[in-house]
Amino acid sequence: MKRNDWFVIMVGLLVIAAFLWIPELDSVYANLNHKHGLWMSFAKFAVLATFGECLALRIRTGKYNRKGFGILPRAIVWGFLGITIKMAFVIYTAGTPQLLLYLGWPESITALAQPFSLTALLTAFSISVAMNLTYAPVMMTIHKITDTHILENGGTIRGFFKPIALQRIFTNLDWKTQWNFVFRKTIPFFWIPAHTITFLLPVDYQVLFAAGLGIALGLILSLAAQK
Repeated sequence: MKRNDWFVIMVGLLVIAAFLWIPELDSVYANLNHKHGLWMSFAKFAVLATFGECLALRIRTGKYNRKGFGILPRAIVWGFLGITIKMAFVIYTAGTPQLLLYLGWPESITALAQPFSLTALLTAFSISVAMNLTYAPVMMTIHKITDTHILENGGTIRGFFKPIALQRIFTNLDWKTQWNFVFRKTIPFFWIPAHTITFLLPVDYQVLFAAGLGIALGLILSLAAQK
């Protein structure tokens, strides 16, 4: 392990320790999530998902950053994707039980507000399936397009704000990897189970758990880009 690795580990441990030893921080964090949920999601994913990509780069190259990688442009993209992820959580958590009610399963409406049960598990699973089969592929494809745009423009902020060659990038995406790895493997075997757990947790803990998944999301998509 290098000096940078120890620094990253120490920062992570200090953040965890701060929340364990200073109870007021947890209250402040929860309050900010309730009042400014979308902007907190921006900050959360800008930091954690970008760190996941830096971690993937460290695994591949031995460095957390390199010329042309574009940490700041990636953080901006992840921030706005984080807002859409928060929106998707709200929409699918409310909408999927209504769909289940329409299909003749009224118990799903209150299942997640009750103690853990098979009904709650199936409801959370249904929400996760609905979200990951409709929203997730679109979000992952947008990430891939912006990632390509960032790399093509040298990872600079100035290059990032140039018009995206959307048609060309979309046409030339590695759809074999996108379909066979990102969609067919990570969605059913990781994201659907992971988000089933997420929707079973109390709302405040969902935020913390989603933050951890942000690291995994950046890591998985970045590694997929190298296939």
